[in-house]
Amino acid sequence: MTFSLAIVGRPNVGKSTLFNRLVGRRLALVDDQPGVTRDLREGEARLGHLRFTVIDTAGLEEATDESLPGRMRRLTERAVEQADICLFLIDARAGVLPADEIFADILRRKGGHVILGANKAEGRAAEGGLLEAYALGLGEPVALSAEHGQGMDELRSVLEPLAERFAERAEAEAAEADVEIGDVDIAEGEEEAEEAAWAPSEARPLKVAVVGRPNAGKSTLINAILGEDRLLTGPEAGITRDSIALNLGWGGVPVRLFDTAGMRKKAKIDDKLEKMSVSDGLRAVKFAEVIVVLLDAQIPFEQQDLRLADLAEREGRAVVVGLNKWDLEDDKQARLKELKLDFERLLPKLRGAPLITLSAKTGRGLERLREAVLTAHATWNRRISTARLNRWLEGMLSAHPPPAPGGRRIKLRYMTQVKTRPPGFVIMCSHPDALPESYERYLVNGLREDFDMPGTPIRLHLRGQGDRNPYKGRKKPNTTSLTKHLKGRPKG
Repeated sequence: MTFSLAIVGRPNVGKSTLFNRLVGRRLALVDDQPGVTRDLREGEARLGHLRFTVIDTAGLEEATDESLPGRMRRLTERAVEQADICLFLIDARAGVLPADEIFADILRRKGGHVILGANKAEGRAAEGGLLEAYALGLGEPVALSAEHGQGMDELRSVLEPLAERFAERAEAEAAEADVEIGDVDIAEGEEEAEEAAWAPSEARPLKVAVVGRPNAGKSTLINAILGEDRLLTGPEAGITRDSIALNLGWGGVPVRLFDTAGMRKKAKIDDKLEKMSVSDGLRAVKFAEVIVVLLDAQIPFEQQDLRLADLAEREGRAVVVGLNKWDLEDDKQARLKELKLDFERLLPKLRGAPLITLSAKTGRGLERLREAVLTAHATWNRRISTARLNRWLEGMLSAHPPPAPGGRRIKLRYMTQVKTRPPGFVIMCSHPDALPESYERYLVNGLREDFDMPGTPIRLHLRGQGDRNPYKGRKKPNTTSLTKHLKGRPKG
């Protein structure tokens, strides 16, 4: 990526639609309702041969106070300051409004590279707005239609000379970095050791999604991990709408962190936009590897919390439970003991999953959370040798033999691990349909305890071996004619 491009403008001028067009996917939520986007969303854009980072921003508001629109504006202004190029988007059909003139003046004073784009420019209805755009003093407007893909070549031709300038800058910075790195000696065999052990990398970061009810503190937690106010937060419930993905080095480990919208009970969701937000969050759960279920320590284990944890288990993801706002608790030891008992009782499928107390506001407990996430991910990827599994199975059968329904003894003959992420095991046995669920739970709980896999979803499959006679079912060959033929042959 040679440069970054921030798309800014009033609400509902088509910023998110253009963002989706540039990244080639429907990453940002799009709706006719203004003000859908609230957080900054980054994506890898492709425009012809150009590759760059594009940033979708919240609609510029005139508010400058501590209200939600005011906080959204400050977040957008930060993106303008950090981006290499700003694409100021107006609605060509609506023409230039007073708010456009105010924001154009702000962009001129901030300096930097600003490109003026007139979106929704298809058809004659946009001709007047295109002419008005010249009065903003930001140069010739680029006529665009983000919805229909028109004007992309014109935008590329405007970006190309700027991209060349930023590419030269990147090469100069890389040359300086090479000089610094060249003085460092790498120990012999160190590279081979790093390649031998798999670990999250920049190309393949550890994917972590933070889920929870509205106002549980998900965005505040991610801001605390990042060490900056990257995501919009506040006392209002349901601020986050998009599922925002952020790349960072968390204690030296490359991580892709997903902030999701707060998820309420399905019966309470009647707004179309909230349904879209929840669907976006559920997609993030399916793509993540570790799910942090964030609870409000003041009102933990609500029905929706349990549903979210159960969803993560059904999807086969490693689960870490975070108890936020722990700084507000008085008798912490007694409260923690009570919550652990509730957790084991309400979520038996996740028995042993880490329960981490933290405060996103003060930053306490973040290191414990990081260690729990890394441990859960390592356990999720664990593989056990077949020899160890069969020795373990023999011990489990000796301690507690399987039942004999109808007088038929169920024989468990052989066990092996067939997959990881999450760990999946197969047991070859006789009469697999007759083995009760209680005995399967006995085996799964034994796997958790004896192989140190607390809280990780475990998949156990039973398969019948059938009759091991390889000739059973084969048609018996007809040897009568062959015998008669041999009898008729002369001896010698």
